[in-house]
Amino acid sequence: MTFQADLEKLFGLKTVTYKYNLTKDDLFHEAIANDRGRVRRDGPSNERKAYATKLGVKGPLVYYTDPDCTGRRTKDTYAVKWPEVADQIWFKADLNPYDPEKYQGLLKRVVEYLNARQASLYVQDVFMGSDPDFAVPYRFVGEYATHAMFAHNMFPKDLIGVKDVAERRWTMLNVPSFFCEPERDGCRAEAAIVIDTRNKICLVAGRADYCGVVKKSIFTVGNFLLPLDGRLSMHCSANVGPNGDGAILFGLSGTGKTTLSADPARRLIGDDETIWSDNGLCNLEDGCYAKLINLDKDAEPIIAAALSKPGTIIENVPPLPGKRMEDCDPQELDLNDDSIAENTRFSYPLTANPNIMPNGRGPHPQTIVLLTADAFGVLPPIAILEPKDVMYHFVSGFTSRVAGTEVGITEPTPTFSACFGGPFMAHKPNVYARLLAEKMEHHQARCILLNTGWQGGPFGVGKRISIRMTRALLNAALNGDLDKVPTETHPILNLKMPKECPGVPSEMLNPRNGWADKAAYDAQAIKLRDMFRDNFKKKGFAAFGIEERI
Repeated sequence: MTFQADLEKLFGLKTVTYKYNLTKDDLFHEAIANDRGRVRRDGPSNERKAYATKLGVKGPLVYYTDPDCTGRRTKDTYAVKWPEVADQIWFKADLNPYDPEKYQGLLKRVVEYLNARQASLYVQDVFMGSDPDFAVPYRFVGEYATHAMFAHNMFPKDLIGVKDVAERRWTMLNVPSFFCEPERDGCRAEAAIVIDTRNKICLVAGRADYCGVVKKSIFTVGNFLLPLDGRLSMHCSANVGPNGDGAILFGLSGTGKTTLSADPARRLIGDDETIWSDNGLCNLEDGCYAKLINLDKDAEPIIAAALSKPGTIIENVPPLPGKRMEDCDPQELDLNDDSIAENTRFSYPLTANPNIMPNGRGPHPQTIVLLTADAFGVLPPIAILEPKDVMYHFVSGFTSRVAGTEVGITEPTPTFSACFGGPFMAHKPNVYARLLAEKMEHHQARCILLNTGWQGGPFGVGKRISIRMTRALLNAALNGDLDKVPTETHPILNLKMPKECPGVPSEMLNPRNGWADKAAYDAQAIKLRDMFRDNFKKKGFAAFGIEERI
């Protein structure tokens, strides 16, 4: 069956035309010529959305999202509440239930809209996952060439040996020009992102044209499908050392996940989404989607170099004042300019990294790292976790935001995101925690909690742990240097702290030592402990079989 026949059978698309599996160069030109929509809140819905730089097709494509969608529309992300998955999916504030009848009506209207317009759609066939034993076929179908180019960047292509491709394929229908009507369509706003597990569809209807939707929607699908077969899908980076020792690093934004995994002595598997199966580790993706705001080009030379490479996509970075984008060199762009969005982004192929694992695959990990950036200044710089501790801290997914980063935040604020990627976790968190504990035990992997935050006081008083010290702590864990060292247990936070570590002053391993006022430290530690306890109770983790450890 041809792809046209597939799409007619799946959706009822009859009068549309397709541009199928175009090259990135062709998609570059198509995006500039044809991608149209809103780019200013008070602007029309037919403005140009994609531009070349001074380098033309030999450089990046610059793309502008709808101003209401400069990041993921979490409140407008849904899964259809079919009876067979109603008790299985973890419905929550960022994955809401969608009424099946309303969904079917919405999908029908979207298809009628495309047929009536005789729309021209871009189709890109890729895979989710780089291991052909279980890679999920993923077909992007949408109005914007930029999104098709993004799918080409971000996902494996032409995998050999994938079985039952047609039967297992998921399809995204991405229609930013459609307007949802909440009262009629059963959604919250004029846009909806809906995952349909019964028919293997991701529907993007309305102004949800942030490129990350193309990636994170199918990641959520993977987080539903893969654990059903005992495969652990994870929001983490992964790399491999010179002795073939694998490691995975979990962490929310600002904890150092990307920076610490980009180690010149270790080969990168992937920087964001990884699968742990019986075959070992593999990257779910074939590209990177990096934040650009305030990028330090000296500290991130790989990303800086990739800015000028052909086939990459820069998202929501404005041209230089008084210049057209076509007259700007990508290296001259002001990456500190947040006038369009704070969440400026950049999509580039994984091959732009100089030291990667072949085929995005690697061995079973020997070390699991849970990263946190504690702005309260009380967590130890490193703690050794037992299996029950791992499950607890994994489902807690703690880090903290610091004062001054957002309006209204005047002191450190805790952030808890289950499994270090709560919005994308389609099952309840105990499913992933149990799989992680089982795989750790089977492969005898160690686990550490690595704090990249503050010591000697909270943010504004203490100092952030230096990257040099963090690297020394991480390397000691990766090398097994902490496996048999003497430890002590934190009396308030119940964490096992090493008393010695190569290259690290022993006095800094217990965070209380760095505070001049020990009573103030104890009070702050109790405050953080109670935040952990409140989150545990609020999320109902005890009902999922997770043991409270703090």
